[in-house]
Amino acid sequence: MAAGITSGSVTIADVAELAGVSIRTVSRVLNQSTKVKPATREVVERAIDALSFSPSARARGLSTGKSYLIGVVHNESNALVLDAIQRGIARETGTRGYELVVHPTPTGGDGSIENVLYFLRRSSVDGLIVLPPVSDTPGLGAALRNAGVPAFAISSVAVAGFTEVLVSPEREAAADVARYLLGLGHRRIAFISGPSSVHSARERRSGFVTALAEAGCGLIGEAEGDYGFDSGVEAGRRLLTRDPAPTAIFAANDVMAAGVLKVASGLGIAVPGALSVVGFDGGVLARMLTPALTSIHRPYDEMAEHATAALLDIIEHKPRPFDYKVNLELTPAESTAPPPE
Repeated sequence: MAAGITSGSVTIADVAELAGVSIRTVSRVLNQSTKVKPATREVVERAIDALSFSPSARARGLSTGKSYLIGVVHNESNALVLDAIQRGIARETGTRGYELVVHPTPTGGDGSIENVLYFLRRSSVDGLIVLPPVSDTPGLGAALRNAGVPAFAISSVAVAGFTEVLVSPEREAAADVARYLLGLGHRRIAFISGPSSVHSARERRSGFVTALAEAGCGLIGEAEGDYGFDSGVEAGRRLLTRDPAPTAIFAANDVMAAGVLKVASGLGIAVPGALSVVGFDGGVLARMLTPALTSIHRPYDEMAEHATAALLDIIEHKPRPFDYKVNLELTPAESTAPPPE
C-alpha cells in the first residue's frame, strides 16, 4: 500500500531510495511520527523536497485512519463573505495537507443538528469549522462533542456546548458606529437590525442602542431585516419616507446597507449630503458600492485561518493556547459626513 503513495510519477519508494532509508521510515516522516530521529527526518525531508513529492490526502488517510478532510458548515447567504472565509480556511488546510469540504445547512429548529451529523457520517471529516448562525443552534456543540468530532465555532458570543469558540466583539463594534455618527453631529439616527433570532443581530443592536442612550440620544426609527438585500430595500424605504427622516442609518450588514443606498438614490436623497449610511462587514462589497460604504471591517479570512490552525492543532494532538483576538475596525469611506445644516 505504501508503495502506491505517489506524486505524479514519483513514489514513496523513490524517496526512500534517495534518502537511503526504508519505505516505512519515509511513511513515518510523512505522518509526523515521533519515532524518527531528527537527523533521519532531515535526510528524508531533503529527499522529499528534491523530488517534489507530496502524498495524496487519500493515500495518507489509508495509512493513518484519518480522512485529511476539514468540514465547514454554514448558512451564509452572502457569497462574498463565504468566499473570504473559505479562502482563509484553505490557506491553512493547504499548507498542512488537508482538503476542505463545504456544507450548507439549515439553522434553528428545522433539523440543523441532524443535518450536520448526517454530513459528518457521510464525509468522515476529521474536524469542523462551524460558522454563524449555525453555531448559534442550541445543542449543536454538545451533539458534536458526543459524536467525538473536534469542532471550532465562530460567533459573536461564547456559545454553549462548544469548547473552542472564536468570538468577534460585535457589540463593541456597533457601539463604535454610534459614537462615530454622534461625533459627526447626527442626532436623527435610525437602525436596521438583522434577524432577532441570531446572536449577531442582538449583539449589534445592543451595542448601538446602548451607546446612543449613554450619549442621551435615541433612535428615531428602526426596522428589522434578515441580512438580505431585499429586506434592506424594504427597511430603507420605510425609514426614509417617515417624517422626520433620519440623517443617518446604520444597517447591521453591508448587504442591507446596499439596499438603503438603492432606495436613497431612487428617492433623490444625496448620500452623504443628506443621508449618511453605515454598514457592517467591510468586505469587498463596501468598496464596490457608490458611494463607497463606511463600515465595520471584519477580517473574515484572517479569523477563519486562525480558527482552522487551532482546529488542526487539536486534531493532530498538539493544541496550543489560542490567543488570537479579532479586531473589528470602523473604516470611514464616502457614505458618511456631518448632517445637513
